[in-house]
Amino acid sequence: MAEAMSIRITSLQRYPVKGLSPEPLTSVTLTKGDYFPGDRLFAIENGPAGFDPDKPQHQPKIKFLMLMKNESLARLKTRYLDSITTLFIEQGGREVVRGDLSTREGRLAIEAYFRRFMPKELRGPPKVLSAPDGFRFTDSRRGFVSLINLASVRELENVVGAPVDPLRFRGNIHIEGLAPWAEFDLVGQVLTAPSGLRLKVTSRITRCAATNVDPERGIRDLEIPKSLMKAYGHFDCGIYAEVLDGGVIETGDSLDREQATLALE
Repeated sequence: MAEAMSIRITSLQRYPVKGLSPEPLTSVTLTKGDYFPGDRLFAIENGPAGFDPDKPQHQPKIKFLMLMKNESLARLKTRYLDSITTLFIEQGGREVVRGDLSTREGRLAIEAYFRRFMPKELRGPPKVLSAPDGFRFTDSRRGFVSLINLASVRELENVVGAPVDPLRFRGNIHIEGLAPWAEFDLVGQVLTAPSGLRLKVTSRITRCAATNVDPERGIRDLEIPKSLMKAYGHFDCGIYAEVLDGGVIETGDSLDREQATLALE
């Protein structure tokens, strides 16, 4: 099924701060061997995590504020302006804090807000962490770019008996044109875009309890991993890919399956 169908990009989004809200994009330039631009640049440490920016190592997400444990984060609307390195946070439809994350004062302002917003959920002082070059605060060590098949999400709605917002899965690229779960057949394959971009699909994405949280209301109202296991025998939704050759992608672009199959590394 994955070979026969045409894949179309329906939306692009990045998550500048781990656990906080997405930012929609109309186009993005991906670079060979790099992460999705502007994605998971920052994380908020929930008490000392032992992260060393000079020797960055992948850390379990439990060490940071994140939706799996802190569903109230979904009630915040955030945006990050790269040009001024500033994070804006809105709560209840109004701006409650902003901070230049390149400065100590700006980071302290954001940290002070989270001490007020969720004091009972903190294991220690919250601290804004910045990803050094070549590192991101992704859940997977090799989670460079994530793709979500919207047909699979619609199929999952039939299982849970309720609407499922695709943003629950916090993917970078939403795609149409595949049958439900046909994205799993693409693991080990290469997808190409009109710009010359080549994405090597590396693995399925295993889901955790963060997907149980409604991304608009910030409440746990579904049991996504449990439903996946009960209906399909796995916890997976979405796929990871690595950038083999860079290029621009836009909403509406097509992704085609390259004929040659590359072995997984």
